[in-house]
Amino acid sequence: MTDDREVDANRLASESLAENDPTGWFERLYALAAAGEATVPWDRGEPNALLAGWAERQGLDGAGKRALVVGCGLGRDAEFVAGLGFRTTAFDISPTAVRGARERFPDSAVDYVVADLLDPPAEWAGAFDLVVESVTVQSLPLPVRAEAIGNVVRTVAHGGRLVVISAAREEGEQVDGPPWPLTRSEVESFAVRGMRTAEVEQVPHPGDPHVLRWRAEFRRV
Repeated sequence: MTDDREVDANRLASESLAENDPTGWFERLYALAAAGEATVPWDRGEPNALLAGWAERQGLDGAGKRALVVGCGLGRDAEFVAGLGFRTTAFDISPTAVRGARERFPDSAVDYVVADLLDPPAEWAGAFDLVVESVTVQSLPLPVRAEAIGNVVRTVAHGGRLVVISAAREEGEQVDGPPWPLTRSEVESFAVRGMRTAEVEQVPHPGDPHVLRWRAEFRRV
């Protein structure tokens, strides 16, 4: 069953894709949400539980390290990562989302910036000890997915770690997005350019044990 919160996102994404603009709908959604005319379905008021659980299990200590949060939205995951001690950069393609994160966390140490995953700043290449990709790639249509995955991977520093969280679908399963959940082969495709797969697991969605999610870790060797 479709969450009512997803209706606005689906409509805006369809309109954006019809205009051959795979990412323009993010700004439209955040702008409407800021005006009280839409909802952001992934803004749940707390960091992603699968990210928080992974970090606790790993005993992450970010002291002296840099982190990047991909598609940060309104900042919940970024603030969580910064709270682990990482010097954190978080980006979103939506200026309204970035402005909203700064307003929501006015005393934050996170560097919130506007940037495009399909054309990221060159200086981010190999710059981050931890990269968090939580449900952003799954929000992009299939024609640009490989490019997005490659750009995520490029930001990981030598010896760094990448955690990927996504909805799951079976190989060959057709879905109407967004999101377009990742298959296992798509998750495993993050293991390129010196990245090694540390773990790929299917875990229950924190809010619905009958729905599975991917949680994967990769390390640059």
